[in-house]
Amino acid sequence: MNVKKYFTAENKLQITNAIRAAEMNTSGEIRVHIEKYCKGDVLDRAAYVFEKMEMHKTRLRNGVLFYLAVEDHQFAILGDAGLNQKVPENFWESTKELVLSKFKEGNLAEGLTNGILMAGEQLKKHFTYFKEDVNELSDDISFGKN
Repeated sequence: MNVKKYFTAENKLQITNAIRAAEMNTSGEIRVHIEKYCKGDVLDRAAYVFEKMEMHKTRLRNGVLFYLAVEDHQFAILGDAGLNQKVPENFWESTKELVLSKFKEGNLAEGLTNGILMAGEQLKKHFTYFKEDVNELSDDISFGKN
């Protein structure tokens, strides 16, 4: 089964719209990558995807990756160096807990949406939008081939 089948067209639009809304008032960048299986440790895999998607190349190092392996029930949120220096100590863990609470209810799209909007609030606090800002990374969901 193709990993995209886990999400309806409406779910995909909900997630993409959340990314756009979260990025509206910030120079920060948010990406979502979804695949069926996680190869190895979830944080290592998320870091690999983060680099592969060139998220570390944003001007202010303020990218956030939401990584989900649906069949393996693995999830991670990875923030870039510029952002990690600014968010509260337990921010990523509390965001992850919020997302996982929705996942446990069987609502993957809502969980991702809530987490994306939470990350957007932190991005807005620390990386305000400026007139010359360009969307450095695609807002589309990235789907793995596995």
